[in-house]
Amino acid sequence: MAAERVVTSPPVAEGAEAPTFYAEGLRAGVFGAATIALWFFVLDTARGRPLYTPAVLGTALFHGGEGLASPQTLPVSFEMVLTFTWVHVMAFLVIGVAASWLLTFAERNPSFGFGIVLLFVVFEFGFLLACMLFAEPVLRALAWPEVLIGNLLAAAAMATVFWRRHPNLTIRP
Repeated sequence: MAAERVVTSPPVAEGAEAPTFYAEGLRAGVFGAATIALWFFVLDTARGRPLYTPAVLGTALFHGGEGLASPQTLPVSFEMVLTFTWVHVMAFLVIGVAASWLLTFAERNPSFGFGIVLLFVVFEFGFLLACMLFAEPVLRALAWPEVLIGNLLAAAAMATVFWRRHPNLTIRP
């Protein structure tokens, strides 16, 4: 006579959503961070100052902008670039996971999708406004249209990751 087995763990389908949503968000965050980093690396290299942008942003973030009065003379510190890049990637990972989490709501209720799009627009332009108000030396060192284009490229890269997993996602106002 065979003993009857009792399964106490949930079926794989129920628990699979959380790891998938985290993995999707992390993947999107990596793609977004890599896209904007590559954008600025290409721009900086074309201008003859590779890694200039992360050096400026790291200086603004970690040294309160000391040295940004004359950004053209700012030395590119590899330590500053690595430190800022680490923070940058972590921020994009958090944004990616948050966006993935929001997409799970939008899949269940398409009306949430419009709110997510609106939230993205507010964050995008809120970021630029905050830079203009509080980080004016950074925007003197970096052209704001390049920052905007870089952010839009990163958002497009992240959206591509999400779109591949949610091709039938609908958004209603």
